[in-house]
Amino acid sequence: MYEHPPQKSDLTEEKAIFWEHIKKAGLKRTAQRDVILEVFLRTEGHSSAEDLYQVVKAEDPTVGFTTVYRTLKLLAECGLAREERLGDGHRRYEHNYNHPHHDHLICTQCHELIEFYNETIEQKQDEIAASFGFKPTRHSLRIFGICAKCQHANANVKARAARR
Repeated sequence: MYEHPPQKSDLTEEKAIFWEHIKKAGLKRTAQRDVILEVFLRTEGHSSAEDLYQVVKAEDPTVGFTTVYRTLKLLAECGLAREERLGDGHRRYEHNYNHPHHDHLICTQCHELIEFYNETIEQKQDEIAASFGFKPTRHSLRIFGICAKCQHANANVKARAARR
């Protein structure tokens, strides 16, 4: 998770989408939700509720973890965030609105996450869907395995054990 300075023009539409969703849900715009929204919109990567809470709390100590968690759910409901389960027992949230589609490689040992886009895979998925008369609206591809760094570390451990 890392923060970048937002450009005001980037965020106006996202904020409008969120506040319209809040209004339709019968909820109120609050200062705490404002802070959470601002922090989320300037944060890139795959953040857990706890990750985001730590940043929000530094800006506004009155915001509770539950408020951050519920606001992340609202962000996902209105399409600004996408919830991902990446195999580490935590839900993670990433930007969804106006962000390019990508898929994930996830290491089951160290939980490294690699984002990638591959046109061949995208075309193949479309072909498969079409062969079933299926019109996809969105998709998520997550490939779980062991990253190069962990493979190397595992090989070193095995080599040391073999020498003993």
